[in-house]
Amino acid sequence: MTTTPHTLTPGTTTPGTTTPGTPTPPYAGTRAAGAVTGPVRDHPAGAVSAPGTGRGSDSATGAVSGPASGPAAEARARERAARLESLLGDPLRPANPHGIAALVAADDLRRPPAATERLLTEHGLGAEFVPAALGGRLTRADLLAKVLRPVFRRDLALGFGFGITSLFATAAVWAAGDPRQREETAGLLLGGGRASIVHHELAHANAILRDEFMARAVPGGHLLSGRKDVVMNAARSGAYVVYARTAAERGPRSHSVFLLRPGDLPGDTVRHLPRVHTPGMRGGLFSGLELAGCPVPADALVGRPGEGVALALRTFQVNRCLIPAVAVSAVDTVLHSAVRAVTTGRSAPVARRWHKPLTGVFADLLACDAMATVALRSLSLLPERTHVLAAAVKYVVPDLLRDDLEELASVLGAHGYEHGSPQYGALEKVVRDLPVAGLGHAGTAACQAVIVPQLRTLATRSWFRTEEPPPELFRPGAGLPDLDYRLLGFAGGDDFLPATLLACADRLSAHRALGGALAALGELAEGFAGELRALRTACAALPTGHAGLSDPAVVVLGDRYALVLAAAAVLGVWEGQDGTDPFLADPAWAVLALTRLAGRLGIAAPEPPAGCAEHLLAEVVGRYRAGRSYDLDGTSPDR
Repeated sequence: MTTTPHTLTPGTTTPGTTTPGTPTPPYAGTRAAGAVTGPVRDHPAGAVSAPGTGRGSDSATGAVSGPASGPAAEARARERAARLESLLGDPLRPANPHGIAALVAADDLRRPPAATERLLTEHGLGAEFVPAALGGRLTRADLLAKVLRPVFRRDLALGFGFGITSLFATAAVWAAGDPRQREETAGLLLGGGRASIVHHELAHANAILRDEFMARAVPGGHLLSGRKDVVMNAARSGAYVVYARTAAERGPRSHSVFLLRPGDLPGDTVRHLPRVHTPGMRGGLFSGLELAGCPVPADALVGRPGEGVALALRTFQVNRCLIPAVAVSAVDTVLHSAVRAVTTGRSAPVARRWHKPLTGVFADLLACDAMATVALRSLSLLPERTHVLAAAVKYVVPDLLRDDLEELASVLGAHGYEHGSPQYGALEKVVRDLPVAGLGHAGTAACQAVIVPQLRTLATRSWFRTEEPPPELFRPGAGLPDLDYRLLGFAGGDDFLPATLLACADRLSAHRALGGALAALGELAEGFAGELRALRTACAALPTGHAGLSDPAVVVLGDRYALVLAAAAVLGVWEGQDGTDPFLADPAWAVLALTRLAGRLGIAAPEPPAGCAEHLLAEVVGRYRAGRSYDLDGTSPDR
């Protein structure tokens, strides 16, 4: 989403004058010490119980309290990810049946990688998509992303085809299903089965989202009719979660959700359509489904009649945060390929012409991970206030990743055309797969439809008024409530990340005259705060209602706002460091990440202070040599 310079570009930044020093925690790390002061908040108090959940919310911040999963839960998630990494083996070994060469070969044949799918089934990966209360291992969405990254680092299509789409399908059941539906669905996934989601039609839809089903009420249940040509795993799923139209008129109560068992449907009312070949994720088993007056019992209804749109708006938030988070891992693999290309067989340092793309893409991946991770964590901590942020994540991260792939293609050069190569073959496959994974035009349009209508309300009622979110949102290892799909909201709620941006800019203001990376970070933070002020003025002047929401100038305001949220996430994650990871505690990565975001907005941002780029380049090369990932966790196969 590279936006052109616009009249909403107040403020400039000035470079620092000293190099980053020895890595230390950012001034206070936890906002509680040193010369920089700011609000200090512990776990929310005074919580009131949310009906039927045993959990509560803080009246001031909206934070949910309840069973908290902290360092021990994160450690268990990392252990599961490490176990999965070990099972999948060295991705670069040509003979590895689960390595990149084997996965690309299966993709060429347009087949799922059968051996790897069997391995994942035997490993019990399906349990990751089932809430812990139902016997699975799903506690928090941010921890799920950590566990899934070893799969997505190797193959996006494998991650989708094996199971993540089952989570997207069953989300409505976790959110609104009755006890029997929840238990039976949990048993299906825990037993290695799959579920398919049959979406309702969306504006600007691609083939996966187009077409819909109709459900007509009859005594004892409904008759379902309709056709959908592209459904992931339709031919091999043990459950269909169908969003079907139950009202002729358009509106918020036009659709309902039904949980169907393929084996229970009368054969003469069901027709499985041929497989559909897609340009990306070519090993994915997409095929069609047609129902003609198919009778389904009353107990197939999930939730209340007419609740389908609301359930989609609530549960799709998880999808919108999780897909970008795991997509970072796929581009991570391509960055490793690029570093390999410029270092293999070379004893001299990396050629200077590659410094900017390598460090820039690395900074982007950290920014993407920061934004996605904050959103995933907020689904647990601030479930009623995440809907706009979730759309912004799905809006910003794919654009950054697509641009990063273009930069990496220039670094890889001819290596990028080494089809099937374990060392260099990931680029062309990731480029093909990203749009099919919902990270193309249809996903962008759907996210715009969430963000743009909210701009005027946010500008007049939330920005510059809302309290900062609890620091646990950004603090690694902090205890958070488990994800509860029943608590996810999709309307109202304050916009908390702009409050983080403004408060961080204020805390950094005392450092802006001192020079160096910290001063540069303060200047950048103030630049983004100025952008938010300009956005407030422009968005507050928007007309009420839906008039003008499709105006390109209004859509640009949504673009700019989403990038401001990305900057706020970077600042929050950096400020939340406790010094355990010296690299993340140093401001250099945040300076470079914000500089690149500022460039997209047209905010004047001079070159980062001397030493910042060198600091990141050393980390890029060091992580490559150690086999560590290029996300915030920086994991290696043995961690």
